[in-house]
Amino acid sequence: MKKRILFVNQEITPYLPENFQSKVGRFLPQGIQEKGKEIRTFMPRFGNINERRNQLHEVIRLSGMNLIIDDQDHPLIIKVASIQQARMQVYFIDNEEFFHRKSTLRDKNGKFHPDNDERAVFYSRGVLETVKKLGWAPDIIHINGWMGSMVPVYVKKAMKDNPLFADTKVVLSIYNDEFTEKLSDKFIGKIKMEGIENNDLAVFKGGTYLDLMKGALKYSDAVIFNCDIINSDIQKLAEESDKPILTFPGTEDYVDAFDNFYDSLLQE
Repeated sequence: MKKRILFVNQEITPYLPENFQSKVGRFLPQGIQEKGKEIRTFMPRFGNINERRNQLHEVIRLSGMNLIIDDQDHPLIIKVASIQQARMQVYFIDNEEFFHRKSTLRDKNGKFHPDNDERAVFYSRGVLETVKKLGWAPDIIHINGWMGSMVPVYVKKAMKDNPLFADTKVVLSIYNDEFTEKLSDKFIGKIKMEGIENNDLAVFKGGTYLDLMKGALKYSDAVIFNCDIINSDIQKLAEESDKPILTFPGTEDYVDAFDNFYDSLLQE
C-alpha cells in the first residue's frame, strides 16, 4: 500500500506570491507524489487568493461542520482547486470571518491581524477534521509554516485514540518566517479541546513565535531545518530534543532529501 503524506502548508504558489516556502508548498507534494506516495495538500483560503482565476470550488460533502473556538461557533468551508500540470489537488480551509479579508497575516498597513491566533487554531483543526471526514489515514503529517503549529498537539493529544492518527508521524519544517508580535493573552484557552489538558499547553503560553515553535516541536516526531537561517533558540531546542533532524538540504535537491527522511521515519 502506498505511504500517505499530508502537507499542512501556509503558502503555495501560484495561489500566493512566490517565495521559498510557497515553492516548497507547490513542488514538494508533486515530487513526493511522483516518488510513488499518496498525498493530500492543504492551505488557508486567504482572501487575496483569486478564486475565479484559480478555479476554486466548494466541496459540499466536506463542508458544513462547525468548529467551536473560545465558545464561538465557526463554520468550516472546504474548497478545492487543481494544479493540472502536477495532477495535484489543493484543499483550502475557509471561513468568512477568518479568511475573506484581502490579505494573509497582515493588513495593508503591515499590522499583524489581532485574530491570527484564532485563525491558526481554526486552520490546524480544520485540516484534521477534513482528513477525518475523508477517512484518510496519513503516515506522515508535514507542517510547513507556523499557522499549522497546533496540528502536532491535536494529533498527539486530542486525537490520540482516533485510529486514523494512531501511527502518524508528525514532521515540523522550520523556516525563517518569524513574527515579532504576541498572540492574544487568551490564546491557550482557544487551543483547548477535549483530550487536551492545561499542562499540555503550558509550552505555548507566551504566544510568541518562539512559543509556537516550541509547542510544535514538543509534539512533533522529527524536524527539518528548511532554511539556511533559522531562529537560533529553536535550532538549539531541536538539537537538544534528540528527535531526528534533517538540516537544510538546499533549494534544489530537497525532494529526494525529504523523501529519504520520510522513509527513514517510517522504518523506525
